Amino acid sequence: MPVMTIREAIRQALREEMQRDRRVFIMGEDVGAYGGTYAVTRGLYEEFGEERVRDTPIAESAIVGVALGAALGGLRPVAEIMTINFILLALDQIVNHAAKMSHMFGGQFKVPLVIRVPAGWGQLAATHSQTFEVYFAYVPGLKVVYPGTPYDAKGMLKAALRDEDPVIYIEHTALYPVRGEVPDGDYVVPIGKSEIKRLGRDCTIVTYGRMLQASLQAAEQLAREGIEVEVVDLRTLRPLDMEPVYESVAKTHRALVVTEEWRSFGVGAEVAARIQEHAFDELDAPVMRLGSREVPLPYNKHHERAVLPWPEDVVKAVKLLLR
Repeated sequence: MPVMTIREAIRQALREEMQRDRRVFIMGEDVGAYGGTYAVTRGLYEEFGEERVRDTPIAESAIVGVALGAALGGLRPVAEIMTINFILLALDQIVNHAAKMSHMFGGQFKVPLVIRVPAGWGQLAATHSQTFEVYFAYVPGLKVVYPGTPYDAKGMLKAALRDEDPVIYIEHTALYPVRGEVPDGDYVVPIGKSEIKRLGRDCTIVTYGRMLQASLQAAEQLAREGIEVEVVDLRTLRPLDMEPVYESVAKTHRALVVTEEWRSFGVGAEVAARIQEHAFDELDAPVMRLGSREVPLPYNKHHERAVLPWPEDVVKAVKLLLR
């Protein structure tokens, strides 16, 4: 099976869907000759031309607004926003229009819109390094996906491009170089299905995005010490599939929720609450949460690292939970 990076897997999904369906087109800042901020769309302009790979002004509200209109008109736009930090400028179009259009008009309008948003950090400072997935996971009418492997990145993007609802597709910048097996040919990974990525008996880790890779690395280290951790990858944050989580907790009787977001009021808090509500009798210890320190992310490299969670932090949290 071919091995590729998450960046390559996303590009392959876009190429295949553009070849399969002429309604699919890409729009965003520098998505043409440059290939987008992180070079994900590189080469697609040369292959499909300016009609289907469209550079836009630096105007996030306009990008999403035009893409929404195109979706309502029967096309399948992929709107790329340079980073998730800038998507705040398009919240009205996303939250008050794209998410509610089908509901407000009795389902007669479909909104097959995909918004791709890189999230993450790398000495980009406080206003360019945020993780806002909870903003969109909170909103009924949206679907929110956050893949953590190349296989899922391709399959979930293809599923998003075939969906009739608006999908926020989040790509962590630190995951772009992560490599993994990706099958040749067409396949989709269903939106709204969590997956157990590693089997274990001693503790359940629930996670997604970059922290999936951190959790898997931590699990390997713990295994060398005789501790077997089960890792559940949510993959989709709305709709949220908790059944694999409950089944895992029934086996391990302990749960650690690992996210990169700030710990308070986030996706991790929602997951922990649902475990408490639906699997309380299975727990031998309180649900534990691990997230970033609740400060704006510093620019300094060492301070930045001190704020974010890493595999060693996951290891420490698991050991504390087992005690």
